Amino acid sequence: MEILGVGASEFVFILILALIILGPKDMQKAGKAIGKWLRNFITSDSWKVMRQTSSELRHLPNRLMREANEELSDVRKIGKELKDTADLVNGAPQSPGKILSNYKPMPINPPSLTLSGKVEPPSTPDAKANESDPKIDA
Repeated sequence: MEILGVGASEFVFILILALIILGPKDMQKAGKAIGKWLRNFITSDSWKVMRQTSSELRHLPNRLMREANEELSDVRKIGKELKDTADLVNGAPQSPGKILSNYKPMPINPPSLTLSGKVEPPSTPDAKANESDPKIDA
C-alpha cells in the first residue's frame, strides 16, 4: 500500500518519529489538525479538479487510439472510393454488382428550362392529351 509514494514501512517510521518528537498529548492535537486539513482538502473544488484531470490523463491514450482508428477507417473509405473512381475513369473492368449499385435512372420527363430561365415541371403524356388548344376552341 502506497500513499503519495510512501510505503507501509516508511509510514510506520514517520509515526514513530512523530510520537518521539511531539509526545502523546501533542500527537493527538496534531492528528486532529491533520484530519481537519485533509477533510477540507478532499471536499474542496481543487481536489475535484485534480481527480477529474487525473482521470482524463489515464483515459487519454484509449481515447486517442479510438479517434485515430476512426480517422483511419475514414481514410480507408475515401481511398477505396478514389480507387473505384480511378478504375471507372481508366476503364478497368468491374463486377456487374458494382456497376448496378452506382446506377441512377434518369427521370422520364426531365424539367425543361424556358427562355426566361425558369424551370417548368415535367409534363406527363396524359396532361398533354387533356389540355385543349385555345386556338382550336375559339
